[in-house]
Amino acid sequence: MFDHPDAPEAGVQVPVGGVRPGETPKCAVLREVAEETGLTDVRVMRRLAVDGRAHPVTRQPRLTTFHLLEAPGDGPSTWEHRVRGEGNDARMRFVCRFAPFPLPEPLADAQDVWLGRVDPGWAPPGAAGSGG
Repeated sequence: MFDHPDAPEAGVQVPVGGVRPGETPKCAVLREVAEETGLTDVRVMRRLAVDGRAHPVTRQPRLTTFHLLEAPGDGPSTWEHRVRGEGNDARMRFVCRFAPFPLPEPLADAQDVWLGRVDPGWAPPGAAGSGG
């Protein structure tokens, strides 16, 4: 999870982004995680859910696929990352961290709603994803 120190109103988030033409969802997940956190040694364990809620700002239709990832346990627990490249996130600064579950605070845009698919005890109150 990460914070945007230069845009605190964005809330606490996890990496998100779009799938590029010709890119598989799994490759998009790994690319977005690397771009937004700097982590390149992560593995997609499984897909948790596909969510069809509208974008919170534009209200445009969107499909969001949530994945469970595994990262090596020997890295830092907190770090700062500045996005490289030329996209919309270029030069953004993220303060990243691993947090124990259940999460100490909700994620922006209900990004934590599907955590109950990993462990029912991780689902936020009233989450749709707490079922199997």
